[in-house]
Amino acid sequence: MAKHQIGELLTAIGTATSRPSAFLVLGGFTACWVIFEPESLDWHGIATLVTWAMTLLIQRAEHRDTQALQAKLDELIRASETARDSIAKIDEKEPEEIESLRTHEARAAP
Repeated sequence: MAKHQIGELLTAIGTATSRPSAFLVLGGFTACWVIFEPESLDWHGIATLVTWAMTLLIQRAEHRDTQALQAKLDELIRASETARDSIAKIDEKEPEEIESLRTHEARAAP
């Protein structure tokens, strides 16, 4: 049970870091650093902030691409008469559940 909750928490954190508000958090953190500890903001600190910003940008781009791909696949599933509608909602499950379902489906396939 705890393992499932940790997985859900990690998924929620990953989704939250793809939102524009994550950049506001980074900006607030940077402002606080400049105000309260300006002497420690050396090139190591700047590199840390740049790395964090790049990570957020990559996460945002990946999330956008994933959402676009999911929307396209959902449309194809709805358009296909032989596709199962339950598969369109699979992206709402945790990654481990999806892997388990795929493994089960692969074993059941002829």
